[in-house]
Amino acid sequence: MMRLGCRSAPVKQNRQDPVQEVGMFRNKMPRYEILSEDAMSKLDAGWRRIVTEIGVEFDSERALTLFREAGQKVEGQNVFFDPEWILEQVALAPREFDVQARNPEHSIHIGGDAMAFGAVYGPPFVREGDVRRDATMNDFERFAKLAQVFPVLDSAGGVICEPNDTPLDSRHLDMTYALQTLTDKVYMGNVVSGVNARDTIRMGEILFGGREAIEQTPVSISLINCNSPLHWDDRMLESLFEYTLAGQPCVVTPFILMGAMSPVTIPAALVQQIAEALTGIALTQLIRPGAPVIFGSFLSNIDMQSGSPTFGTPESGIGLLCTGQIARHFGLPFRSGGGLTSSQVADAQAGYEALMTMLPTFLAGANWVMHSAGWLEGGLVAGFEKFIVDVEILQMMQAEFTPLEIDEDSLAFGAHLEVGHGGHFLGAMHTMERFRTCFYRPLLSSSENYERWMRNGSLDTNARASKTYQAKLEEYVAPPLDDAVRLELEEYVVRRRAELGD
Repeated sequence: MMRLGCRSAPVKQNRQDPVQEVGMFRNKMPRYEILSEDAMSKLDAGWRRIVTEIGVEFDSERALTLFREAGQKVEGQNVFFDPEWILEQVALAPREFDVQARNPEHSIHIGGDAMAFGAVYGPPFVREGDVRRDATMNDFERFAKLAQVFPVLDSAGGVICEPNDTPLDSRHLDMTYALQTLTDKVYMGNVVSGVNARDTIRMGEILFGGREAIEQTPVSISLINCNSPLHWDDRMLESLFEYTLAGQPCVVTPFILMGAMSPVTIPAALVQQIAEALTGIALTQLIRPGAPVIFGSFLSNIDMQSGSPTFGTPESGIGLLCTGQIARHFGLPFRSGGGLTSSQVADAQAGYEALMTMLPTFLAGANWVMHSAGWLEGGLVAGFEKFIVDVEILQMMQAEFTPLEIDEDSLAFGAHLEVGHGGHFLGAMHTMERFRTCFYRPLLSSSENYERWMRNGSLDTNARASKTYQAKLEEYVAPPLDDAVRLELEEYVVRRRAELGD
């Protein structure tokens, strides 16, 4: 019998009562599944063969000891796994769980039909207008404010951009403090080292009232990337240990660019992705059985002429759809998608490539979506204008993936009686009662006629996006925070910065 992770383990929650989640998007549309039962069976055989015959490396004595004690075959840093044992461990992870924000209205649910969206993560550069430059802490703070302003985003993310004007050893403190104080949404933990992870956890304890509070319902989500192919490095694993021990969910993510970090064929990349993700997830359950975890996927390809990474490709879209189907078979929430593009600026390419990733993200029903706003130039750049373009795409996708309500009122028979044959509905009572909310109202797009567009400055999308993000920053209001908590966070940051030598 084919077993790719269909499991009978009961649904688990990490607390009895769900947190309040007021504005979360729920994707009620059917999932788009493209893998047949035969295809799934072949993928199942493929990942099993990798973990048994090739193995997966773990650059961590702590991890190797746990695997060895669990009866897995360890040779040096390479672990050869029993696939059935992996599935037993995976079955311990909850299908769904909650993450609390300091504003309960912004708390989120991970899993099921819930989709949560975070901003771009990791770029060392920013683009603002025509200028591309090193990112600064001021940029980081402005992106955090934009994420706070737009309800369509559930999180500012984590390393929205890398603030290169702050000391390397302590900048994680500044970033976490900004996320905790400039936003009241869910934030991501720093994963550069175990030290950084412990600092993030401690700051979460300060913000939410202690270790028990954050273990009962987690407060952060952290990205743990595999060094594909088939290698988990020590820095990532140290962070995974710290967050998992504290009950904070990790997004266990193979980082695969087909042709570089995996073979060029999509099935080979999927098999490798399953092997890497499941072995990492199995480790989380050895560390803390029942720990919340997310099946991660970052899957795209390279340009075979230049070797450069490419994004928004048909291959990445297919891989994303397959990943959603695979994760559901394992009974795990999953991360993928975003507004990815290789474009250097917020132009037409940036728009259509972002949509090429975001559309399959919705069709697959990804539960945790990183890079939803601001990604440019293959992830090297966080763009202010691109942030607005992506917000527009995201808002339109959420509107498009909201099921129709078909009832007597929406069928509007009375409007036909009022208007009659050959009339128009502009002034009909049914229209007048609904004209403010009946259609999606664009944030960014222009539908002006040519003459009016010219009178208003003939602004293209990029120029309108620039005006929009500046206006939104003017609208920003800092969410309230208890003065005593703010002071304790500030004192912790100052003390730890000194201890780290900065």
